[in-house]
Amino acid sequence: MAVSRSVTPHASEPSKRSRRRTPREEYREDEQRWETETLRPALERSPERKTEFTTLGGIPVGRLYTPLSSTPDPERIGAPGAFPFTRGIHPTMYQGRLWSMRMFSGFGTPEDTNKRFRYLLAHGESGLSIAFDDPTLYGIDADDPEAEGEVGKCGVNVSSLDDMGRLLTAIPLADVTTSMTINGPANIVWGMYTLVAESQGVSPDRLGGTTQNDILKEYIAQKEFLYPPRPALRLVIDTIEYGTKHFPKWNPVSISGYHIREAGSTAAQELAFTLADGMAYVEASMARGLDVDDFAPRLSFFFNSHNDFFEEIAKFRAARRLWAEAMRDRFHAKNPRSQWMRFHTQTAGCSCTAQQPELNVVRTTVQALAGILGGTQSLHTNSYDEALQLPSEDAVRIALRTQQILAFESGVPATIDPFGGSYYVEWLTDRMCDEARKYFDQIDSIGGVVSAIERGFFQREIQEASFRFQRAVESGDYKVVGANAYADAEPVKVPRLKISESARQAQSKRLKQLRAQRDGRKHAAALERVRTVARTEDENTMPAVLEALRAKATLGEIVHAFQDVFGPYRERAMY
Repeated sequence: MAVSRSVTPHASEPSKRSRRRTPREEYREDEQRWETETLRPALERSPERKTEFTTLGGIPVGRLYTPLSSTPDPERIGAPGAFPFTRGIHPTMYQGRLWSMRMFSGFGTPEDTNKRFRYLLAHGESGLSIAFDDPTLYGIDADDPEAEGEVGKCGVNVSSLDDMGRLLTAIPLADVTTSMTINGPANIVWGMYTLVAESQGVSPDRLGGTTQNDILKEYIAQKEFLYPPRPALRLVIDTIEYGTKHFPKWNPVSISGYHIREAGSTAAQELAFTLADGMAYVEASMARGLDVDDFAPRLSFFFNSHNDFFEEIAKFRAARRLWAEAMRDRFHAKNPRSQWMRFHTQTAGCSCTAQQPELNVVRTTVQALAGILGGTQSLHTNSYDEALQLPSEDAVRIALRTQQILAFESGVPATIDPFGGSYYVEWLTDRMCDEARKYFDQIDSIGGVVSAIERGFFQREIQEASFRFQRAVESGDYKVVGANAYADAEPVKVPRLKISESARQAQSKRLKQLRAQRDGRKHAAALERVRTVARTEDENTMPAVLEALRAKATLGEIVHAFQDVFGPYRERAMY
């Protein structure tokens, strides 16, 4: 071993000792050495499977991520329970409390779904999630000719306050939180729920739950709208204002990216469009005169969890950061709870296959795990027969048990944000933030969310993304196991759940009885009151809706009263 002598230079002479390398320089040299000595020989022996790898959303993915891939900023990443909440909104996350296990359920008559609710609660579900059928979602009564063939088929039918009472029979509303996936007529259905709670003796300050009530995403993706965008937005703000004043534990709107993703968007589009919708609701509520810190803590979100494991985790982490920054810097919210993004997650229904449906159990597990590692507050796992029918009891039980295994056997909830600090996940979180911000700038340049809807911006973006994905599936570039890869000619063996037309017959009979027994004068006056309030610019419509429900007005009748004032809406063709 060579020994060097210690030489003390004269003051006028430059030091001959080499400059100490920085950590980044050391990482760079190590990376170059690895590429030359390890990677290159390996590639010469066996080339990689593809020339380019991307996320499901099309973001190019590098071969390896190292400390050189990004510059982690402790303030940007933060700590759990601290701004910007990248690592979670609660300091203890699942060590303190597990996510709510909330299975989306509804079919047939209110009695049919009530039976399913009680089955799920008995098997460990911790919150209800109501799926309504298409007539209810479109504000159509069960005996309307347009409802024929659809009553109870893809959710439960609720056409009146009496129906809501039957749906919630023996459900303790003071103890169970309920999520209702309803949008166009959400103000009416929420009114029904609150009046049933009132009949149970549950005061407004004790009632907890969520109405989805995200009408903007209906124009963007799901298309179950009833009125033009601007008056429809006004009705959402009415519920936010009414809930802020009277229902302190209720989430009046769940800003939903789930349906945007199901329509074919990328993860980055889901992230950007959902948050843009949320900011539009905040702006409109503040324009109504509400203080941001009075209503923002009750806003919640709803996201899709798709197949790309790391992209989904990064999306959830980026969503919390972006929302916190917007609430603090754009809307000047002072209350930390106003800066929280609380969200529900549902696994990707659009990823489920009718072919080899048992494989959907695996897909759902991966997606649920991404939601948990992303820090969700509530989770729905799809049933394996999702692509074939309304879930059977057996399929629902397996989906719920999937969550319970992840909660109690996997060890995943034991630590907070375990991928925090991962070179790849932190890089991808930053990239998702950058992609979303680009969309924010585009939307602002168009004039905001409503203007972008009216011009078809969101619809075109989703259509193009959906087309690219479908082309990749059809070409085989994207493999769907059991469908375009590793297919099986064996017939599908799944017990079928069929909903007969008896649900429509039963519901129609009840509506006929209701109309015959109600006070006609009181009913007509209540509907006229709805029209009168709707004609004002900003008088809150919720008291008039509640008055109409008490007068035994049906869902469809109240919707028609609003349509008499607001008119119908037909969106521009995007093809």
